[in-house]
Amino acid sequence: MGIPFLQMVQVGAYVARQHIMGRKRYPLVLMLEPLFRCNLACAGCGKIDYPDEILNQRLSTEECLSAVDECGAPVVVLAGGEPLMHHDLPAIVEGTLAKGKYVTVCTNALLLDKQIDRFKPHRRFNWSIHLDGDAGMHDHSVCLDGVYDRAVAALKNAQARGFRVTINCTLFNNADPERVAAFFDKMKALGIEGITVSPGYAYERAPDQQHFLNRSRTKQLFRDIFACGRNGKAWPFFQSPLFLDFLAGNRTYQCTPWGNPARTVFGWQRPCYLLGEGYAPTFKALMEETDWDAYGTGRYEKCADCMVHSGFEASSVRDSFERPWQLLGILLKGFRTKGPMAPEIALTSQRPADYVFSRHVEEKLAELARESAPREHLPAAE
Repeated sequence: MGIPFLQMVQVGAYVARQHIMGRKRYPLVLMLEPLFRCNLACAGCGKIDYPDEILNQRLSTEECLSAVDECGAPVVVLAGGEPLMHHDLPAIVEGTLAKGKYVTVCTNALLLDKQIDRFKPHRRFNWSIHLDGDAGMHDHSVCLDGVYDRAVAALKNAQARGFRVTINCTLFNNADPERVAAFFDKMKALGIEGITVSPGYAYERAPDQQHFLNRSRTKQLFRDIFACGRNGKAWPFFQSPLFLDFLAGNRTYQCTPWGNPARTVFGWQRPCYLLGEGYAPTFKALMEETDWDAYGTGRYEKCADCMVHSGFEASSVRDSFERPWQLLGILLKGFRTKGPMAPEIALTSQRPADYVFSRHVEEKLAELARESAPREHLPAAE
């Protein structure tokens, strides 16, 4: 099935308006993280590596809806952490839908059966269930046995209740192409609306730093996967075809980190959803005061191997708007899986990585300590 036609039209109209207004940088998807707390501890995730004082923080419903208004992106993705651990998630979803946005909730689905009655199906709302492959692959990825079976059961339950359901799949360097293809076949047979797939990003503090993909291995992996499924035409991807063509090594893109801005309990994250190099107090400050040219492939060491959708899908959407004829060949033939790959961006001039994670944690802890400290009683006014 893939992305619904009406959603493509409405998002396309939004992109067209930005171009008509001459905006060089604009958001496409708001990545809204109302909490970092999760009920899993995946080895490849750096989102939960925070002290309890930070993991216990929540964005309020009002803060979330204010972020939606500030950003103005047509699509809002609620992630985390595990967003179903946020008590006010139904109100956040309803409030965002009332603003005319498309809403996706990314979940590991462990709490979905228990909480699904708190939500209502809507044509602009979908569950994106985290599944990193078949049972063996996924349970290994999340470091807990039995999670795959529970997630698939919750997926089927959500479908039976009339919800739109997609899956999101992150792949690492131990992924077997034929096994991934068989998993995609199974998900298609279940009747899911679409598949979102991306290579894993090396979070600065993720426990497992050994299994992230570099760019050359990413391209070959996706070529091999697509080759197993009629050059990728066998599956309903919930993504831009040009982004997937980029993953297969057929395009050269620089990332557009402002395309998927992130709002977290720290603030508006600089420069992107994956890389926390600082935080802005407002979306306006994020867009106007961030040194965007300091980040990206060939510019910054941490960005060297990144090919993740949150950095590059907006690049591909912009490209498809400016050169729509490029989509035709992919739609007819699928993705090219043989032959030379597109040239890489040189890394010779990139600046070295600045490891700032601990500093931001210390600053946040100090802020929380100040907020919780008892205030001195001032003498009453005369």
